[in-house]
Amino acid sequence: MSDSPPLCRLDDIPDGGAIAAQAPDGELILLRQGGCVFAYHNECPHQGRNLDYAPGLFLVRDGRLLCAHHGATFTVDSGDCIAGPCRGAGLVAAPVEVVDDEVRLAPVSD
Repeated sequence: MSDSPPLCRLDDIPDGGAIAAQAPDGELILLRQGGCVFAYHNECPHQGRNLDYAPGLFLVRDGRLLCAHHGATFTVDSGDCIAGPCRGAGLVAAPVEVVDDEVRLAPVSD
């Protein structure tokens, strides 16, 4: 279990949607599928731009996250780019865990 402060509560993230959260090393995208949360750095590997179309607002549909700037499409559960200008690259994951309905950064094991 993590000692880090919560990034948010699980119910702050719409099921099937995403929100932005501030972490010590930058902004994260938190994406929810049921009780699972996936976290990635808010940076598209194509040109390094944020993925949101407005601060904290993301295009998520059918388990896919779409970069609002150039249309790169990423899977929510892996962060892999499956279409668009950065095909073959992927998002940088951040380890998170849900504890007592709070989303926290997970400890990184060596």
